[in-house]
Amino acid sequence: MKTLKHLMLLASILFISFSCKDKQQHETALAIESTKKPNIVIIYLDDLGYGDLSSYGATELITPNIDALASGGLRFTDAYASSATCTPSRYALLTGMYPWRNKDAKILPGTAPLLIDTTQQTIPKLLKKEGYQTAIVGKWHLGLGTGNVDWNQRITPGPNEVGFEESYILAATQDRVPTVYIENGYVAGLDKNDPISVDYKNNFEGQPTGMENPELTTMKWHHGHNNSIVNGIPRIGFMKGGEAAKWSDVDMADNFLQRAQTYVKNHKDKPFFLYYAMQQPHVPRTPHPRFAGKSGLGPRGDVILEADWCIGEFMKTLKDEGLLENTLIVFSSDNGPVLNDGYFDDAVEKIGKHTPAGKLRGGKYSLFEAGTRMPFITYWKGQIQPGISNALVCQMDLLASIAKLVGTEERSTDSQELLDVLLGKSEAGRTDLVLEATSRTALRSGDWLMIPPYKGKAIEEQVGIELGNSDEFMLFNLKEDIGQDTNLAESYPEKLKELFNKFISLRGENYKKTEQLELK
Repeated sequence: MKTLKHLMLLASILFISFSCKDKQQHETALAIESTKKPNIVIIYLDDLGYGDLSSYGATELITPNIDALASGGLRFTDAYASSATCTPSRYALLTGMYPWRNKDAKILPGTAPLLIDTTQQTIPKLLKKEGYQTAIVGKWHLGLGTGNVDWNQRITPGPNEVGFEESYILAATQDRVPTVYIENGYVAGLDKNDPISVDYKNNFEGQPTGMENPELTTMKWHHGHNNSIVNGIPRIGFMKGGEAAKWSDVDMADNFLQRAQTYVKNHKDKPFFLYYAMQQPHVPRTPHPRFAGKSGLGPRGDVILEADWCIGEFMKTLKDEGLLENTLIVFSSDNGPVLNDGYFDDAVEKIGKHTPAGKLRGGKYSLFEAGTRMPFITYWKGQIQPGISNALVCQMDLLASIAKLVGTEERSTDSQELLDVLLGKSEAGRTDLVLEATSRTALRSGDWLMIPPYKGKAIEEQVGIELGNSDEFMLFNLKEDIGQDTNLAESYPEKLKELFNKFISLRGENYKKTEQLELK
């Protein structure tokens, strides 16, 4: 009898021991899984306005794939790019720094030196230290080299020197030379027997231009785009050679999509960061024939539909590779919308009832809201509950927030840590934000926007956009007047004084040193 009891006691001990061990192993496995670092993807469009998406109120354009991100994630109503033009916004996004701190952070030519100092903190650099593989696919426009680039050799420094392990880019914009792709510092597909030469001041002998040879163009220039002709499109700047390496404009979206898809397939077994910087709907708008004429709004509407399709295909790849549950996706645009930005392409003539800025005033280049308030969506299946956030956030805050997400911190920049806001766990966003448009700055504080006086034209006629210049202070309560119809500067002198003093404390007295907008 005693032997039986001893055997039963021993069995119980062994059962409890193995159960505890199984439980511990299970808990350890859960802990490992919970600490697995998520993949991070930033999808960044170019010149997409607050009102260009059906999830943000558009009725004449239907964007089902971006809408799916919005309905399955967090759609922000009060999110900003740092600037109303592309280069400064991209600089702030990657470095977490206000672009007005860098005097060179303005719209760059294709021959500009690298804008980001190689010693600066960047999102890819931070994530690389945390074990991430990092890549950029798409538009760069942050300068390359040291100011005297030989396009026929390795071009450095560039994206690979500021944290990206892989880079496949266009140097500047689709309307600027050089019209070639650059892969990890080398021009892709370059024939060494046909070297590339690039100049932004002087043409090369015998090379046709949009100004002198309009009969050779298939897209007519309106302003600024009348230099070298590539694929029938006159560009900004002069280029000679490199024929085999020149891109096909209508295939650009497909090319970047394929590169982005291949990247995630090749790196799915290790945490990765992908900056997928799409070129749409920046000029020249060159939709693939599959999308040409589909929107009824001209090429601008067509390329927005094309971009939406690309995002849908990219999301399918993430799903097929089993990555959706462990990937944070951030979607936004670099600055506000513009219709005529240098070419006659029916953007103005076919706009119809569509309002690219939505209810906002202004557009690209403008200190009014449409210049910098952006569509902004965060999506993470199973982690971010679908909803709408009214928190004030800026793309510049991604650096510090991503640092928190991966278990570190970043306090050396202007980036604010707003991870809980981005994940939908809080609405305690920023209180103050300095916004920039072509070297002019303004202050967003709480529900208020204060724009100090600036010299210059009130409207840039060539693009048909109000710039936000005035001889007087402008003050708006955006909660009550999102369209900025009523200037309250005279009605609320104490509030104006409060905001101006805050603006000076953040921005400094040198805010008055500005440059006139030059459209090229």
